[in-house]
This record gives sequence, structure tokens and C-alpha cells, in this order.
Amino acid sequence: MIEIPSDLHPDLVPLVFLLGKWEGAGVADFPGEEKCNFGQEVTFSHDGRDFIEYTSHTWVLDGEGKMVRPLETEAGFWRIDKNRNVEVVMTRHSGVAEVWYGELADQKPQIDLATDAVARTDASGPYSGGKRLYGYVKGDLMWVGEKATPEVPLRPYMSAHLKKVGTQQSLQEWAESLPEDLPDGVSFFRQDGTPYNP
Repeated sequence: MIEIPSDLHPDLVPLVFLLGKWEGAGVADFPGEEKCNFGQEVTFSHDGRDFIEYTSHTWVLDGEGKMVRPLETEAGFWRIDKNRNVEVVMTRHSGVAEVWYGELADQKPQIDLATDAVARTDASGPYSGGKRLYGYVKGDLMWVGEKATPEVPLRPYMSAHLKKVGTQQSLQEWAESLPEDLPDGVSFFRQDGTPYNP
């Protein structure tokens, strides 16, 4: 059950399903970059104003599911208007700043986003833009990201399956309950707890 905080700005009620701290794992795969399983921690929070603050930390996992090193860090702000249009301003550790636009689907907690503007520092790698799809499914948050560079057309590069922290089911219990045949690398663990390598 999703609860609406009493101090949540009224404009943000359609995005209330995002609020909280989420943890889970996924797979990263893009030409020219290391293919890996990763862990992720995401927080969507609010302070009563008309935006949701977003932070995401990902890290490479080894074959035993242990943290090896940081992968990507993002931070930003999410807003939604009365027509269910979503806008996101996001920065990444790599020296990229983005403006994303999209919409919240009608009658379901799903958000499609695409970059509208991208700014890069000299230190950042090649990047032209991207798309994201976020969905709230049976209490879990799932997302898939696509990106493009001048050399590589838009294609999926990261996806993850996240569990809300503080729910009754622990992450370990959730991981152990996953089926053996997992689709397209969204989840990292098999039912028996061994790493999933697509």
C-alpha cells in the first residue's frame, strides 16, 4: 500500500510511488564498456516543495555479488505538471548534465523519459542522449536505460530491479525468491542465491 505523506506537495501526488529508498541489482552492457552486474541504491525524497530529489549510486559486483568499485553516480530533481508531463534535471559524476522530458502513463505507475538537452565537460566520455523507462510493479521499482553516443546508436545499456528498503521482505529473501530463468538481466541473483550471468 502506498501512503501519501501529509507534507507532500500536492503536485507530486502522482509520483508518490517513487518516494523512498530502493536497493537492488542489475546488468550493464554497452559497446566499448565493461559488461558487468551491478548493485544500486536509489533515493527519491521530498521536502515539501514541488520537486522530488533523486540520488543514485551504482557499483560493480564480482562473481560472488560483492562490491568491487563504484560505477555511476547521479543526482537530480523530478517535477510533474497537471497534464502528467514529467521533467527531470540530472547530473552525473562523469561530467554530464541532462534535461529529460517524458510522461507518466495513464492509469499505471510507469514513466517514459527521453533527453531533451545534454551538456558535457571535457572530462566526460562520448554521450549523445538517452531514454529511460521506470515502472512500479508489485511493490518493486524496475527501470531500463538506453543511451547513444556519436559512434553507437540508441540502445539499452543498464537495467535494474529494485526493492524498497524497510518493507517486510528483506533483500535477501527477495533475491532467494526469484525464479531461475530471469529475463534480460534485470535481476542479478538466482533462486539458490548464486550469481546470475546472462
